[in-house]
Amino acid sequence: MSIETEFVGGLIVKPPREGVPGFIKAKLSFKREEMIAWLQSREGDWINADVKESKGGKWYAAVDNWKPTESRGGGGQSAPKRDDEPFHEDKIPF
Repeated sequence: MSIETEFVGGLIVKPPREGVPGFIKAKLSFKREEMIAWLQSREGDWINADVKESKGGKWYAAVDNWKPTESRGGGGQSAPKRDDEPFHEDKIPF
């Protein structure tokens, strides 16, 4: 099964420069006019994208076109029951 990759127009993704703080995960560059034109060609309120790394090591942003279906979580199932226990920071697993 071949899935066509759709790139985010006008967006360039690069790994962070060496020596930057660890909380910087990627560098994004926007080519304004190209991105505006690309955004105007899209429908809907939201566009989701994933930052990926090619086999050659180049980073890029690919449009995430996933949509829920009946068999993959979109079947109208209710949300999991909420735990009404108060929040405790020591329960965070990281």
